[in-house]
Amino acid sequence: MSQAPGPLEYLRRWPLRAWVTGVAVFLYAPLISLIVFSFNDSKRNVVWQGFTFKYYGKALTDESLLTALSNSLTIALIVTLVSVVLGALSAVLLWRFRFPGKTALEGALSLPIVVPEICMGVAMLVFFAKVLPWPVGMPWPFNLGAIIISHVSFCFPFVTVVVRARLASFNRELEEAAKDLGAGEWRTFRDILIPHIAPSLVAGALLAFTLSLDDFVITFFTAGPDTVTFPVKVYSMVRFSVTPEVNAASTMLMVLTVLATFLALRFQNPAKDLAERG
Repeated sequence: MSQAPGPLEYLRRWPLRAWVTGVAVFLYAPLISLIVFSFNDSKRNVVWQGFTFKYYGKALTDESLLTALSNSLTIALIVTLVSVVLGALSAVLLWRFRFPGKTALEGALSLPIVVPEICMGVAMLVFFAKVLPWPVGMPWPFNLGAIIISHVSFCFPFVTVVVRARLASFNRELEEAAKDLGAGEWRTFRDILIPHIAPSLVAGALLAFTLSLDDFVITFFTAGPDTVTFPVKVYSMVRFSVTPEVNAASTMLMVLTVLATFLALRFQNPAKDLAERG
């Protein structure tokens, strides 16, 4: 039976608790302020004049904002599907096989994760504007296609990391047992390996969806004048003034991102997954 901590232990703990509380306030106070002032019944964002939902109504009836949100959701869904397939296959490749250049491939896959996002955006801009047109002689249009290709290049390495971490706990004897019972390579992959990595596939998909949905830097460099995503639209609104309508739009984007991240973390926990099965 555990004993209650004594006074000396409380004295040792309070500086750590105070530090954690201060960090939490520093990180989340601006977000809470943004959410609170999205309900402010005033065009002057720094003066509270009452509670209202009207700016959410304006944000949800703004045609250009809804178009930008539709573009972001379309891009995020396509990027999620492609990233899950590429990420899962890359993870299985690096986990199962040994081949020349494997270390170089692992390093190349980690580059989009560690390289600053602005460098990734500039690289994509140069690629589509200068490198890609060279063989065909025609410039690549800066539209949804360019954004999707850029987002896939950025997102699928994250899926690879998540799936490969899940594969580290896989018992290879299950594959051998399945093959001894007459299952082929595809049947073993479908019935043994995929069910094991299913939680990581869901977590990777939600992670890719979140990264693509709220990406601004890469999208800013690869979007054309006729292709506006939700983060870019919010940025253009903020350039003029920070109004409650901007706060409302930002809050909606933040809620979508937090929900997707929460689901990703929920499905990524292998210990909890095993506990639920057992």
